[in-house]
Amino acid sequence: MQVKVYGTEQCADTQRTLKQLSGFGVAFAYVDIAKDNRAAQWVREQNGGQLRTPTLEVAGQILSVPDEEELESVLREKGFMA
Repeated sequence: MQVKVYGTEQCADTQRTLKQLSGFGVAFAYVDIAKDNRAAQWVREQNGGQLRTPTLEVAGQILSVPDEEELESVLREKGFMA
């Protein structure tokens, strides 16, 4: 699996992103950083010490709180969508 979403259940942006990925039919792994301290630390490392959710890893590319257009563009670029 090459799409990982790091977020929290309470984050509206995370929930929007999960819904968008599901709508596109893109398989992904979800990591709840409220329950995984290592994952939370990784998110901080990717965001200059800030805990920004969702943070995604898409085939090696890191996205922090992407809007719908940015996410769709990267998914197409990486070959997850036609």
